[in-house]
Amino acid sequence: MNNLREAHRRLTVACSERSWRDDPEDPEKPETVQAMQIALNLPKQDPPARTEVLEAAARGVVKLCLDDKAGQDGAFAEALGQWYGHRIRKVARRARNKAWRDVQALPGVTVEDRARVFLPSAVQDVHPLVAKLQIGHTDLPKDEPGPALGDAPVIYIDASLAMSAGKAAAQVGHGSMLLAAAMSAEDVEDWAAQDFALSVREITHEEFAVACARPGAVVVRDAGFTEVAPDSATVCALRRP
Repeated sequence: MNNLREAHRRLTVACSERSWRDDPEDPEKPETVQAMQIALNLPKQDPPARTEVLEAAARGVVKLCLDDKAGQDGAFAEALGQWYGHRIRKVARRARNKAWRDVQALPGVTVEDRARVFLPSAVQDVHPLVAKLQIGHTDLPKDEPGPALGDAPVIYIDASLAMSAGKAAAQVGHGSMLLAAAMSAEDVEDWAAQDFALSVREITHEEFAVACARPGAVVVRDAGFTEVAPDSATVCALRRP
């Protein structure tokens, strides 16, 4: 578990020692903009349930940030470290069929054949196989997943924001990594032993406000580049439902 602890330490330091809002990104200079790309497997035939995709994306992000290689020296940890020094920007893209299969060879983590999370990079350096995946048209209809797992973290989404599945996938990814950063090393080890099991649930604005007020709640506020107004509280991550 030593590599996990080191990966967690690096994540915690990145989340606690600076504000990504102070990041000197220049949209006119792609080399200054870092992002983590997320591919969502959304086949035309028999598309997956929205909640399954969102849970896979959230787990994929935290699994990548706390991967064994993230606690060692090398290109994997360097890519994460570079991204940690910028905004926690994530970009969700639609994949299917051959395009989905092709990106499996690129460095990253796949969860449940639903989502693959790639090592972050400058946006100008996104691999061509990922860059050609469509950013739009990632929506899926709301589903009824039932109660959240009782013994695992939960990430609540403010359903009143009506975010697309792609936007919501990026937001729950923020939630899972920031929740991990707020945990102790021992709690993260316990979570890793459960393969980072978690639930994602979309709830009313009123229920969401109550969740955000709970002790230990990790609330994600969006920069407002797409779909939602700046500083909107999009998701709330909790250790238990």
